Amino acid sequence: MKVEILPVWKNVTPALGEELMKFWRSNKAIADDSAAAARANQVICIARDEAGELCGVGTGVIKVLPRLRQPMYYYRQFFAPTLRGQHQELPFFQQAKQILQDYNASLVTPESLGILLELENSKIASAYTHAHEPSYGATFIGYSPRGLQLRVSYFDNAVLQPPAPLRRPGAATAATTIRDTPATPRRTSSRS
Repeated sequence: MKVEILPVWKNVTPALGEELMKFWRSNKAIADDSAAAARANQVICIARDEAGELCGVGTGVIKVLPRLRQPMYYYRQFFAPTLRGQHQELPFFQQAKQILQDYNASLVTPESLGILLELENSKIASAYTHAHEPSYGATFIGYSPRGLQLRVSYFDNAVLQPPAPLRRPGAATAATTIRDTPATPRRTSSRS
């Protein structure tokens, strides 16, 4: 399948926002409209098939892990069933990373050092067993509270910022840390 990857970072129109919400709802990815609307504002790039249909989405939101104390984009990638298994995971991720890297390079002070990945897809997680994976420039940093691999992929020439202040226990919010409560890992081969 031939796909076109289109950058939309900081440029999601209301029409695209509606299309994204419909896409997530129809693919049973995000059922709650308010959550889908919030996620639409985080879209980095989309993929469209030969017919122009939306078939892939990459999103990012700034998170600070207490251990890293540095801002990172918490990255999510979702493909429609028609795009899964088409070997588009890595090229799509690389395009999303390049978009974010270029955006941060244009800022006086970068808002992020790179990308934080929580590997939900067990098939993908089992394929990446090295501590550092040069194919996508990601380094293993431990496991999330949900027991999933955490990896970081730093932007070229990323420079450490002053450490973000630590929050008191219980004061952390979903906007600043990865979920604080363990959950049963989903066994999905559909997420890319």
